[in-house]
Amino acid sequence: MLLSVTTDYATDSGCPEPALRRIAEAGFTHIHWCHHWSSDFVYSHAEVDQILRWMKGFGLKLTDLHGSIGPEKNWGSPREYERLAGVELVLNRIEMTAWLGGDVVIMHLPAGCPEGDEEAWTRFRRSMDALEPYASIHAVRIAIENGGSDASFDAIERVFGMYGPEFVGLCYDSGHGNLFPGGLDRLAKLADRLISVHLHDNQGTGDDHNLPFSGTVDWERLTGILARSGYTKWISEEVSIRNSGLAEEPAFLTKAFETAQRLQEMVDATRGTL
Repeated sequence: MLLSVTTDYATDSGCPEPALRRIAEAGFTHIHWCHHWSSDFVYSHAEVDQILRWMKGFGLKLTDLHGSIGPEKNWGSPREYERLAGVELVLNRIEMTAWLGGDVVIMHLPAGCPEGDEEAWTRFRRSMDALEPYASIHAVRIAIENGGSDASFDAIERVFGMYGPEFVGLCYDSGHGNLFPGGLDRLAKLADRLISVHLHDNQGTGDDHNLPFSGTVDWERLTGILARSGYTKWISEEVSIRNSGLAEEPAFLTKAFETAQRLQEMVDATRGTL
């Protein structure tokens, strides 16, 4: 069974080798690369090559990679030099994704787009237009991640009207979707564009990144939507040890593997009835 977990379950910086080793030891076959997801960090060829060596040594493969909108290298910045630097940062992640054998980079929409700021939308389109040919060359698609509101889905639908599925799809974050009543309804509407998932749980009051089945996410309905959607990959958890009540990383990852396995079995059971 193919299963994936995020690399930043404990920390998103520093040497990733111990985390990769523990992920593999827990039974996971794939990783969601999430280190430096909100920083200006640029990966060098030497760093990406070493990550690939570790992955191969541990028998891990890449599900997808979380791109970055840095505090200064920001693809939606009103400062043109910062916007251009942000485009370069996303290009770095596209190249890294391809090098590691993946095909999806997840991105958050720039600030202002969900609020309908037309200047923000203009900057976003300029950045996306610059990225599209590079993404095509590397056979990597961009998945826009939903936020915790209807407005984020409204914005994503607008993006889908601008760009086709060969370039842009949806990353459904179950924790964000659980922060307002209609999250799963909006997912169901866009299920044909689903290319990435961030699966985790909460109580509907905060983005806690808890293990599945520990909160109020409707996993029965969610796995049913996944089974009928355009998503063709495996369960991928974006979970954190911080609120789990488990102090040791191996114990946390063992529990994460068990919940991922249960979710995959639920998806497979539904697919078996289609």
